[in-house]
Amino acid sequence: MIHFELVTLTGVKLRDSVHEVLLPTPQGQIAVFKNHAPLVSIASTGVISVRKKDNHPDDMMENYAIDSGVIEISGGTVRVLVDEADKDSEVSAKEAEEALKRAKQLRSEAKDQVSLDKAQAIVDRQASRLKIAELRRRSRR
Repeated sequence: MIHFELVTLTGVKLRDSVHEVLLPTPQGQIAVFKNHAPLVSIASTGVISVRKKDNHPDDMMENYAIDSGVIEISGGTVRVLVDEADKDSEVSAKEAEEALKRAKQLRSEAKDQVSLDKAQAIVDRQASRLKIAELRRRSRR
């Protein structure tokens, strides 16, 4: 087991012993298991998936939509520091879909590069929220 901590600006979102953590990085998704090599990396906006026990199937994984942040893996502990994180059970697919639509509209109306970059960050965040809502909906079938 590895010790996993997901920490946001508002406090600890999750602190638990887990079997596996899937993390979004700029180079792609990485899977972290017990005895992983030490690592410091950027966490990309996306989805963190957590498998609490080795015999849990994929549809039992907990999923979190995150903003970009920092990943630290050291001494059997995986720590992810982000501004915001939403657990799949906290996100409504309908609300996420509507928020994504509004974010895309905001992006299409951007007048300069700064506005475009901000709007794209919102689109990416809302797309991650929609993804975890859909994962939860599929796992409940």
